[in-house]
Amino acid sequence: MSISNITTQPFNDQRPGTSGLRKRVRVFQQKHYLENFVQAMFDAIGDTQNQTLVIGGDGRFYNETAIQTIVKMAVVNGFKRLIIGQNGLLSTPAASCVIRKYQAFGGVILSASHNPAGQDGDFGIKFNIRNGGPAPESITEAIFQLSQKITSYRIFDCDDISLSEIGTQHLQDMQIDIIDPVADYAELMADIFDFPAIRALLCNGRFQMRFDAMHAITGPYAKEILEKRLGAEIGTVINGIPQADFAGGHPDPNLTYAPELVAELFAENGPDFGAASDGDGDRNMILGHGIFVTPSDSLAILAANAELIPAYQEGLKGIARSMPTSQAADRVAKALNIQMHETPTGWKFFGNLLDANMATLCGEESFGTGSNHIREKDGLWAVLFWLNILAVRQQSVSEIVRQHWQKYGRNYYTRHDYEEIPTDKANQLIDRLQKQLPQLAGQELNGYKVDYADNFSYHDPVDNSISENQGIRIGFTDGCRIIFRLSGTGTQGATLRVYIEAIEDNPDQLFEDTQTRLKDLIDLANGLAGIQSITGRAAPTVIT
Repeated sequence: MSISNITTQPFNDQRPGTSGLRKRVRVFQQKHYLENFVQAMFDAIGDTQNQTLVIGGDGRFYNETAIQTIVKMAVVNGFKRLIIGQNGLLSTPAASCVIRKYQAFGGVILSASHNPAGQDGDFGIKFNIRNGGPAPESITEAIFQLSQKITSYRIFDCDDISLSEIGTQHLQDMQIDIIDPVADYAELMADIFDFPAIRALLCNGRFQMRFDAMHAITGPYAKEILEKRLGAEIGTVINGIPQADFAGGHPDPNLTYAPELVAELFAENGPDFGAASDGDGDRNMILGHGIFVTPSDSLAILAANAELIPAYQEGLKGIARSMPTSQAADRVAKALNIQMHETPTGWKFFGNLLDANMATLCGEESFGTGSNHIREKDGLWAVLFWLNILAVRQQSVSEIVRQHWQKYGRNYYTRHDYEEIPTDKANQLIDRLQKQLPQLAGQELNGYKVDYADNFSYHDPVDNSISENQGIRIGFTDGCRIIFRLSGTGTQGATLRVYIEAIEDNPDQLFEDTQTRLKDLIDLANGLAGIQSITGRAAPTVIT
């Protein structure tokens, strides 16, 4: 066994996106590709001597291979202790939980979240800092800059370690602890929620639920918590065994990619409650019998009912949402007389607010919700939050949603995704919109008067950092909005996301079909951007 200093040269495509570096598996399998990025990451994060590092991932193809490489590089970069989930598994929220519980220096999370997996699928890697949250832009930019200058990396030449047995082993002077990936997270959930109340709901003989783990990481977590600890009927969790290719599915919990769950919940005799989580466990979809709860509405409803949850009974310090997320939560914040923060997309922007105790609940329209219990969005936490509300209120999901709209009004909201657009076409579309912005304010477009038109810029109230060009916004005087943004989570081409929102306070018009209600704004958005003429796409890939 010896230390090898390997000569290498930069790859020009290693700039991390909003959630780390995501590429096709075959890209990561290139000689030196993963090692280059890991060395740049270790060099960028500061003094790693005698530090503790958490490592885990969602179990997708290449997960264990990458962990072995990271372990062999960690030992020569001075780490004193590694904490790794058994078989290399840790959901993203569980990794954040473990980092915080053991006061680690940070963690390496291996996932491409909701992207497809397998040998021809996607892989990803990101660094989370000691608060358990994603690295800020200052670190991700430093990683990229170092990756463009790298000439060599250091790695320990040795056999692979065992990831299958829980316990302690050593590699040179470095201690490696293989832990149960579920236990710490499950204990945290029991501290937050009223487990006896949820157990009573799940075991009353009448209430039925279904949880779709989508053949991804949350299967073991949901089985342990929902079925074993809370007494849900065996079989409540479907698609619960993680597979390296997610059984060929697309582990994105939405109406398009979870058809089995959606069909069951909308069947005549379907369950009372349904939920799904994604590849790495940080996203959630919430369904009631015959109703889909948008992530924006879900955040607002959780905030409005937070006093029912043991961990939040003393009140919320504030709510934070990403800019494209609907303004439904703003109404709740106003009613509660608490702060409302609008941030760019990307969970890392919530970290400062949570650390500064300026926000308690956070959410994004992209099916992510969370709180100050960790520094990541958390799919199963959101499911348990809903179950706790249902247990206390003893109402159906539909009743809770409808009563919420009647009290606060409704924000009709949809997101249209155009996936894998050629990058040059996507940039052409955004450039076209950008050039129109100075002339739009004050114009009347299809009966809607433009109040403002800009490219969103965020001034962080904690560290005073500024993040520009975070999405094109067109806001109207009646509160309606159209937003255009290119997503940073794909690996092929670009994904254009178009967000459309309309405000409705008339109690007689709260229960219309969303796409019908928003049709005029949808047509306006398509015309302004020239979506069909530029991209050739006549319809979105996904509508949520």
